Amino acid sequence: MAEAKLIDGKAFAAGLRARVGEGVAKFAAEHGIKPGLATVLVGADGASQVYVKSKARTAAELGMESFDYRLAAETTEAELLSMIGRLNGDPTIHGILVQLPLPRHIDTAKVLMAIDPAKDVDGFHPINVGRLGTIAAGAPLDFPVPCTPLGCSMLIAAVAAPLAGKQALVVGRSTLVGRPVAQLLLRADCTVTIAHSRTRDLPALCRTADILVVAIGKPQFVHGDWIKPGATVIDVGINRVPASGNASRLVGDVAFDEAMRVAGHLTPVPGGVGPMTVACLMYNTLRSAQEWAGASL
Repeated sequence: MAEAKLIDGKAFAAGLRARVGEGVAKFAAEHGIKPGLATVLVGADGASQVYVKSKARTAAELGMESFDYRLAAETTEAELLSMIGRLNGDPTIHGILVQLPLPRHIDTAKVLMAIDPAKDVDGFHPINVGRLGTIAAGAPLDFPVPCTPLGCSMLIAAVAAPLAGKQALVVGRSTLVGRPVAQLLLRADCTVTIAHSRTRDLPALCRTADILVVAIGKPQFVHGDWIKPGATVIDVGINRVPASGNASRLVGDVAFDEAMRVAGHLTPVPGGVGPMTVACLMYNTLRSAQEWAGASL
């Protein structure tokens, strides 16, 4: 059997960003205002600073208004909630992203609940989670959907269509990735199973999947002999493991070299799902602006 075809997440993300950029220009021309994305970072976590900087830079590159709020780690929960209230009421801001994790003294659930669901471009507000959980097959996604799951679904649709009737297995049941991915696959008429740490005989279950999404957070956990020949494999994991000397390298949740010999399509790590996450954040921001414009007419 030939080696799997790599799913180039960088190329897919570049195409999505280009389409979003065109949409932003059209929106600004029609409404006299640019879509606005507010990013809020509390504290000085190094990784979070890098993520927020990347998101703000991408928004600006696509012609959006980027509002960057950096708050001290000592910021109180009440102060953060007050800021979110002001951003909710600001008509120039269409998307609000509060970078996680937050300092321990702040209730993350309370903060996410405070964001206007229409501006919740991360898709984490309970109302948006509930809408995704109750969406009918084929119904439009006219509300924000979590960015990484949305990116996964776009990649799957691009390489594995038609999806109706295919067996899909999601390894991982987190509310950030596993469950939303499962809902998006159900929307596409796949037959979906969710596996987790208590699943019995996981390797045998994996071998039944035409579409295998792995988001379990364990490096190289899924082996090649677990994969159905020709399956589409989406590796969401990002794990840093030791390399030679004092160096380290990034690997996914799937044993890449083994999977390449069995799968039909496979995302690499890095360069697979990761680039789609920021691109989908920009997509959600544009969609939120478009929904705001439609509601304000």
